[in-house]
Amino acid sequence: MERIITFLQSTGFYNLTPGNALMLVVGGILLYLGIKKDYEPLLLVPIGFGIIIGNIPYGSGLPLSVYDKGSVLYYLYWGVRSGVFPPLIFLGIGAMTDFSALLSNPKLVILGAAAQMGIFITFLGALMLGFDPHEAASIGIIGGADGPTAIFLSSLMAPNLLGAIAIAAYSYMALVPVIQPPIMKLLTRQEERLIRMKPSRPVSKTEKVLFPVVSFIITAFIAPGAIPLVGMLFLGNLLKESGVTERLANSARTALIDVVTILLGLCVGASTQAQTFLTAKSIGIFILGALSFAVATASGVLFAKFMNLFLKDKINPLIGAAGVSAVPDSARVVQIVGQQEDPNNFLLMHAMAPNVAGVIGSAIAAGIFLSMLKP
Repeated sequence: MERIITFLQSTGFYNLTPGNALMLVVGGILLYLGIKKDYEPLLLVPIGFGIIIGNIPYGSGLPLSVYDKGSVLYYLYWGVRSGVFPPLIFLGIGAMTDFSALLSNPKLVILGAAAQMGIFITFLGALMLGFDPHEAASIGIIGGADGPTAIFLSSLMAPNLLGAIAIAAYSYMALVPVIQPPIMKLLTRQEERLIRMKPSRPVSKTEKVLFPVVSFIITAFIAPGAIPLVGMLFLGNLLKESGVTERLANSARTALIDVVTILLGLCVGASTQAQTFLTAKSIGIFILGALSFAVATASGVLFAKFMNLFLKDKINPLIGAAGVSAVPDSARVVQIVGQQEDPNNFLLMHAMAPNVAGVIGSAIAAGIFLSMLKP
């Protein structure tokens, strides 16, 4: 009977807490959004299932969670905790990304920079709410809508908040089609949303090959802390554009990034155990993350309107919303909102310019924080 009682006390039914039950519901909601609503399923499905894994309670003494040294999940989580997974994802992103839209219209890079205002404004807001500078910087990066960068920075500067920051960043990335359109419409007039932009100029192969090399050198000198991220991003792009390493580029943008995405999503989800995740700080992070993302979207749109005061060839200000680095979802949202006004207005390629600039911008912002606030 003692052994039977011991067994029963080790089951999830016996150890279930209200917090665990709540997190199981949250995991189910993310699975629903990913599968039924098709909101970033490649992210939300492994994260949602990871939340369920991490919140199945068990008796003490069993090394099962990402926090229990010796468990399988503990060693898988090392890739998140040490910041190894994010640069690998950037390698795959670089191998998938075409920078032609940015090269054909370089002034649109400013919109990617403008959207990073959400990061720094949220950083100041987090400081005012009592977070220490390292935590505030990690929370601010959520505004870039760049999950890997948020994980990379928080793993170095605020590992105690890693789970909450990662879940917030990926959740808002998945909700781009829900969050951005109302802000975009609120800040623009119909005549602005109807602006048609000139077709992009052709970009030569030489430009495409030189861009990742030159851009890496420039960004690395500006923000050395961003070298692991931008280095892998531009290496992946060079593999793609060089034309002589197609096998490597194909591996980076398919098998490698898929495996890392599965492990990253699963481990991030599994780290959200109710006992460590459901805190006042986590709630504050989600609120600040939402505000950060909204400010980033608004900053991009408003700066595009500001640029139009000086440009002969006007920019459709909707593309400013793509300055957040949720690639390519923000650019797709711009296309959808634009075509709601004019079905024959194609903004996708124009929006990709600030979109890929936002990826670089958020990585540089993380590098600046690392340089200013050495952990």
